Amino acid sequence: EVQLQATGGGLVQAGGSLRLSCAASGFTFDDYTIGWFRQAPGKEREAVSCISISDGSTYYLDSVKGRFTISSDNAKNTAYLQMSTLKAEDTAMYFCVAGRGILVSSTLSGDDVYDFDYWGKGTQVTVSS
Repeated sequence: EVQLQATGGGLVQAGGSLRLSCAASGFTFDDYTIGWFRQAPGKEREAVSCISISDGSTYYLDSVKGRFTISSDNAKNTAYLQMSTLKAEDTAMYFCVAGRGILVSSTLSGDDVYDFDYWGKGTQVTVSS
């Protein structure tokens, strides 16, 4: 059974940090690209970041560049999203996805989530200003 479990969300003040984890099981982690998407009420879904586990290439949404860092621990089949200098506009439900053969490109839209094979449940991030 494939599982993607996102954890680490919470309530934090603006300027603070959180680290999200995406624990994967049921598939060969090394063959996949792991992505983080987010959606806030009334707003469009955004592709926040993704990482190719096989070659380490990454993508970041422009608004999070320099503040967020995606990484993976292949031994633990887990991907991470370190979020720093959080802003109120980062408030959203964050969820991780996994896709085999997804090439990491310089542009990624919220609709690209449908190219991924597996979706996990989200974890809420709330940033108070």
